[in-house]
Amino acid sequence: MGRKPDIIRAVVLIFTVGLVITGFTSLQASEGSRRGAVPQVSVSDNGYATNARD
Repeated sequence: MGRKPDIIRAVVLIFTVGLVITGFTSLQASEGSRRGAVPQVSVSDNGYATNARD
């Protein structure tokens, strides 16, 4: 059983690296959506497009 801790460390390391990559990706995605936000457009009952923020 001398090899079990090495396997456990490898699995924990892979899991930690995955969490870090996921965290950075979600941070970059949320920053990108704030910087390049496109105004939402909705279509009213009369068929004309209006800006949802107005």
